Amino acid sequence: MRRSILLASAALLAAAGPALGQTSSRPTSVSEVVVTAAPYVVSLDSVTTSVDVLDRDDLDTAPAAGLGEVLSNLPGVRSSFFGPGASRPVIRGLAGPRVLVLTNGVGMIDASALSPDHQVAVDPQEAKRIEVLRGSAALAYGGSAIGGVVNVIDDRIAETPVEGIEGRIMGALSSGDGGETASGAIKAGLGPWVFSLDALRRQSDDYDVPTLPESRRQMASEGEDYPGKQDSVVENTAVTLDSYGAGVSYVGDRGFLGVAVKQTDTRYGVPGHAHEHADEDHDHEDEDHDHEEEHDDEEAGAEEGVKIDLQQTRYDLRGGLDLALGPFEKVRFSGGYADYEHVEIEDGAPATRFLSEGWEGRLELVQAERDGWQGAVGVQALTRDFDALGEEAYVPAVEINEAGVFTLQRLDRDAWGLEGGLRFDRRTLETAAAKAEFDNVSASLGAFMRPAEGWFAGVSLSRAGRAPTEAELFAAGPHIATRAFEVGDAGLDSEVSYAVDATLHYDGGPWDADLHAFAVRYEGFIDLRPTGAEDPESELPIFAYRQTDAEFWGGEAEVAYRLWQEGDRSFTLEGVADYVRGDTDLGAPARIPPWSATARGVFETDRWTGKLELRQVGEQERVAQGELPTDGYRMINASLVVRPVDGFKIFVEGRNLNDAEAREHASFLKDLAPLQGRSFRLGLGYAF
Repeated sequence: MRRSILLASAALLAAAGPALGQTSSRPTSVSEVVVTAAPYVVSLDSVTTSVDVLDRDDLDTAPAAGLGEVLSNLPGVRSSFFGPGASRPVIRGLAGPRVLVLTNGVGMIDASALSPDHQVAVDPQEAKRIEVLRGSAALAYGGSAIGGVVNVIDDRIAETPVEGIEGRIMGALSSGDGGETASGAIKAGLGPWVFSLDALRRQSDDYDVPTLPESRRQMASEGEDYPGKQDSVVENTAVTLDSYGAGVSYVGDRGFLGVAVKQTDTRYGVPGHAHEHADEDHDHEDEDHDHEEEHDDEEAGAEEGVKIDLQQTRYDLRGGLDLALGPFEKVRFSGGYADYEHVEIEDGAPATRFLSEGWEGRLELVQAERDGWQGAVGVQALTRDFDALGEEAYVPAVEINEAGVFTLQRLDRDAWGLEGGLRFDRRTLETAAAKAEFDNVSASLGAFMRPAEGWFAGVSLSRAGRAPTEAELFAAGPHIATRAFEVGDAGLDSEVSYAVDATLHYDGGPWDADLHAFAVRYEGFIDLRPTGAEDPESELPIFAYRQTDAEFWGGEAEVAYRLWQEGDRSFTLEGVADYVRGDTDLGAPARIPPWSATARGVFETDRWTGKLELRQVGEQERVAQGELPTDGYRMINASLVVRPVDGFKIFVEGRNLNDAEAREHASFLKDLAPLQGRSFRLGLGYAF
């Protein structure tokens, strides 16, 4: 199948030349355009929902970590942190299958949404840009985007011409985990053809923390005495990741067509996993003995802990063509095929294997703009075969098929505007013993206005439907990552949300503000709840997926004030805050993040930028049944980026300088694996 895909892609490229025409010198898209928001042009200061964009400069100096950790300081975003090896974004308190992670607008075709210890098969350092959309984006991307979208956009398939050779390299070292990162990318233009290569290697050891890995609350719940804070290491958290890719595209006057291939190989430890396998009988008579070793040595063969070996090979095809077809001026299409394998290794031998193979594609017809009216219609389809083999195969083999059709429309009359959309999806999940089919309709309507120079205000109403996942429907077995015996319900209905989002932007003089408020009501909210029973074989508590009604509400705020400016030099004060509250008819949902607030000072010149920030995260006392509260924490971070010559940068960063004990409430491992203690990072980058 792989060979046929490559041959077909090569044939398409060869045939594309006459249709696309010769190389043009048209400019690239301006950086303020939000690619993920819609197939047509929408600028960042004109979107009616909450959006953040990280560009290559941001990513060069971002922590060497997984996707969830890199995005976790954005307002309204946290991490599902399952150690440094595995993290997914948590958006407005929603995680897993409700947050869709894309690569270049197409799904990952991995198993990262199935379990919190499964890493996303893409690393932030591969990207040229990452866009984060909070709130439902189900109209454009289907029900899996009911809570938000993270789109990791790389540059393997060029959409614009390249003259000569251009590229980037970056390397960094970090303390506290012995981390080393190196990445690079290069593009070469040969007439209308553009060739690209990129590579990334990231590795780190077990990381340091300023406290025992097990929290004070966890020890108290187990009847243990807390010996006080002491420097420790979170065992079994080393990570090795290699990713490399290549692409070729043809860029002409009327469009582009390209193919790309990427290989991802990563091996990482899962903290706390082996601990849960053990049938433990703690002995804490000697409190001076290292607390971690008591847990690690209780079971023979558990010293290494559980490690995960993840591999994915992915092929992508993407193109766009200018045309004159009735009301449409452009067609865009993208598709990806991936073969994914995730192996859990225990006692040095393969145990459970998770397999995912399939493809996803979308095609969009973009309307010509007419007096401020923009729009697009599109279709999207996917098919994926999932299987799990081994003792933790708690979900049976499933074939998943989905097809959707949608339209998005926007009228912008400068002083005011309207936008809306409609989508229909059909999703089918079939096992050897059962079949479930779901039809979902999603719709939205919004309005916005620009009452004065620099001001933008908008409000949108939406309805979105999400089909249950394979785990929610068919799970039946022990899931060690969540420390539960999970039971699905094949009779679940679709989850439906009704949301209102309000947005206020202001950019004028020394001020820049971005404010958002939201409220969402769910009918048939799918929640994993304890039954009060215990599985006799695994001795794990039994949790069952149930449907209930739920409400989430909150907001995000980003405000900046330029306190002083003289020529190229300036000093700016920035403030960021977020809050979310969730309620269901069964009580508080699990792992809802507490409020956070960040104050930052930024001094910038044409050659260097210095930042000092104070981040405060509140305690979380509203917890679900069986969940422990989490203490708040305060963290001090600082960074300096120096640009001695054009294209070259040196950066140094200090994180958690006050060595605070910080636990991510959205993580299943919050009471077993705190965030890293004080650490420093030094790196170099060069773009040419």
